[in-house]
Amino acid sequence: MKVGLISACVLMAGCASLTVATEARDGSRPNAAVQWNAAVLEVGEQEDGFLTLKGLRTTAMMHLAMHDALSLLNGRFATFACDANAGKADPVAAASHAARTVAASQYPDAADHFDALNARLQPAGLGTTARRDSERLGAACARAVIKAREGDGWDTDAQYSWHPMAPGVYAEFREHSGTPEGFVFGAGWANARGFALSAPDQFRAPPPPAIDSAAYTTAFDEVKQVGRFQSMTRTNDQTHLALWWKDFAESSHNRLARDLVVRRSLDLAEATRLFSLINMAIFDAYVSSFDNKFHFNHWRPYTAIRWADNDGNPDTQVEATWTNTHRHTYAFPSYPSAHGTACAAAMQAFATVYGDNYAFTMRTDTVDIAGPFSGKIEMHPPTRSFKRFSDAADECGLSRVYLGIHFRYDSVEGVALGIRVGDNLVQTLLRPTAPEQ
Repeated sequence: MKVGLISACVLMAGCASLTVATEARDGSRPNAAVQWNAAVLEVGEQEDGFLTLKGLRTTAMMHLAMHDALSLLNGRFATFACDANAGKADPVAAASHAARTVAASQYPDAADHFDALNARLQPAGLGTTARRDSERLGAACARAVIKAREGDGWDTDAQYSWHPMAPGVYAEFREHSGTPEGFVFGAGWANARGFALSAPDQFRAPPPPAIDSAAYTTAFDEVKQVGRFQSMTRTNDQTHLALWWKDFAESSHNRLARDLVVRRSLDLAEATRLFSLINMAIFDAYVSSFDNKFHFNHWRPYTAIRWADNDGNPDTQVEATWTNTHRHTYAFPSYPSAHGTACAAAMQAFATVYGDNYAFTMRTDTVDIAGPFSGKIEMHPPTRSFKRFSDAADECGLSRVYLGIHFRYDSVEGVALGIRVGDNLVQTLLRPTAPEQ
């Protein structure tokens, strides 16, 4: 990784995109959480483009360490893993030390940059005792969280056994995925240990429709028309949302969180909890969705439409040269949509903090032209607005139909799965403590 490419935006106080340069550096503002979130995600994206779980996992652990340090100081929310003595630690100093310790442990090549950010976020005028206790508390909570996630299998390789070509069975399409022969992405994700999941298969989606059913025929015909490249039946807005939602949830939902915590003036403890919930929700969503994907091993529209003469359904019509809006198909099974699951799980975290009936606007300036490493295109307009978090989750899921990489049932069940994963998380971890009687 070329750490010199880490932008000055993350490390300099005048970064306009974070909109926090003039905020007071105290516990009543989310400044430290916002800046650490942006910093570690930028490093993670530069290293692997979010094509592994490392950046997401690191971001979740980092915010959990910050959260635990703050919770031990204010007692407002249950901790995740840390039970250290808070002493006379300063909230901002302790949280920032916790963030630096986790981030540098996962990205040691960027340690100097993390050190600089940590130094800049330290409150002025800390006494010797407060400084010492802050460093000690931050380090202790970082170590506790890192230890809690040891052996979680985030980088586990798993063997995938190809099945004979048959109706509904996932098949290789390396000419469309741009991957080597025999490559399957994400099989190991199905075996990772979630944050709140009792097991990867805790939530099992219902089976997809039978290939000879009317429900499948309807979904087949829909994606064949509205998901095709240069579709004449897809509206301009459907094309826009298909492309606009391409951004990985790691980027888009954390970017939204950075905006909302500043706009709503959440305090540091509230902001850190929100960041923790969002990133754990996305992680658990990936684990659950990929477990389901490799359980059902369902084919993609690209295969289904080009192989329809052999699917045993007389009502589906083959189109041997069909391609999708995306002009790319991800090299892993279709059902359910991982993107829909991740969006819905993260939106459940937002709804926990803000309530579902909360109007907001999300911004995405650029997205991939096609698959990873295909270059970027600008979005015009770069924003979409929503009345509720659940509306955004639904739109995120359905965007994959208009992109042509999922059937509608993939998206609908992905969102339903994400809601269950998100609800499980927010009901299990970082709960508000009982008010004093």
